[in-house]
Amino acid sequence: MVAATVPRMAAFTRRDILAQLDAHCGTFTFPMLDNGYVYLVDTRLTAFRDDRRWALVIETLGYSPRAGQLDNTVHRYGNCIDGKTGTHNSDFLCAIAGDIEDPDDGEHLIPGLDAISIRGVTIAVPRRDEPWPLADFFRTLVPAHRDLLLADRGELMMRLPPDLPQILRLEEWHHPNVVAEELPSASPTFQMIAEVMVSGDPRKYAPKMAANTHWSHWPDGGSL
Repeated sequence: MVAATVPRMAAFTRRDILAQLDAHCGTFTFPMLDNGYVYLVDTRLTAFRDDRRWALVIETLGYSPRAGQLDNTVHRYGNCIDGKTGTHNSDFLCAIAGDIEDPDDGEHLIPGLDAISIRGVTIAVPRRDEPWPLADFFRTLVPAHRDLLLADRGELMMRLPPDLPQILRLEEWHHPNVVAEELPSASPTFQMIAEVMVSGDPRKYAPKMAANTHWSHWPDGGSL
């Protein structure tokens, strides 16, 4: 978390923030962690604000078998986004170079592949005799290479004002089940995040519910 000075009255309200997030649920542009077309790998949330402006960025790192690659989808909300809120074509990021999917056994790593490139950094691939499902392989990369897989500072700030201060970062949180029609406005997590951005006080985020953003909590992801 990032400490903040006491702000003046914000030019936006908690209702403004939650209403925008709810509206994106209706257009399927709010993160759905059990998306049947995507195996969830990791998530991150970053909030920005000053007295006039607010922005919320939610990253969902996932493997799409149909696309054949690992994408970081960067969802952007706020009252100062350059272009449309939600996602834009530029908000789908792929840090892994080259084709690593086995052309003869879809959704698996190429047999015998000994290294991959993430943002130009060569990462050794452990030896494995049996076929390696790509969803499982990508998840093994997170503990050591998370910073390479998620957005860097420049990517995170794309379409946001460069001078907008960061107030909160969450590596895990309790996320609503969008498929079950749970809305952000009814989520204690997003109620608190909205309060942080309106008040300018990161201490307003004091979760009592256990985090559920780890991929293991969303077994239906990638099942279609």
